Amino acid sequence: MNEIQRAKIILKILNKIYPTIKVPLKSKNVFTLLISVLLSAQCTDVTVNNVTKNIYPKYNQPKHFVKLGRKKIEKLIKKIGIFRIKAKSIYNLSKILIEKHDGKVPNTFNELESLPGVGHKTASVVMSQGFGFPAFAIDTHIHRLAQRWGLTNGKSVIQTEKDLKRLFPKRSWNKLHLQIIYYGREYCKARDCYGLTCKICTTCYPKRKKAFIAKKP
Repeated sequence: MNEIQRAKIILKILNKIYPTIKVPLKSKNVFTLLISVLLSAQCTDVTVNNVTKNIYPKYNQPKHFVKLGRKKIEKLIKKIGIFRIKAKSIYNLSKILIEKHDGKVPNTFNELESLPGVGHKTASVVMSQGFGFPAFAIDTHIHRLAQRWGLTNGKSVIQTEKDLKRLFPKRSWNKLHLQIIYYGREYCKARDCYGLTCKICTTCYPKRKKAFIAKKP
């Protein structure tokens, strides 16, 4: 079985298990989606949602966070990992959005990635979930699963993104990103499946006997 055949099988399995999919991070608009994705680095979606549910009803525009200032932003998000660094990024990107983008989140990768604290993965999530632009956000979680399922060689996150975009139809990217995340959390866990027990692993690699160890990006 080659990688193209595996990709078709994986897409079929994921569409059957997750015919519809919800965006795990809750937001009120594209700006709050951007903030939530930024906050989710090294932090669970559940924790981010628990913190932001008390923030977004009152603060949901760049001008609100500029007015708050860094110290008050820190207090609001102090339950989230590396909150001081994230508060600085939120404050600075809010200022830039007001000064350079009329208070609106830009809808290009270059402009998004020029914002403080916004990398390619965060920009990809905002472009796909916020603007509906075809993008494939790759984090270490998806990188590990893509290796385990034989879709990439695991040399880098950049290479994994290229490989997945090549193997899957563009129309499926936005939904597939979330499907893979949910499937990994539920069935193909890092310290549970080991590439040996879930339906995707056993279908793609029926003869695999040893636990698969993914390369770190």
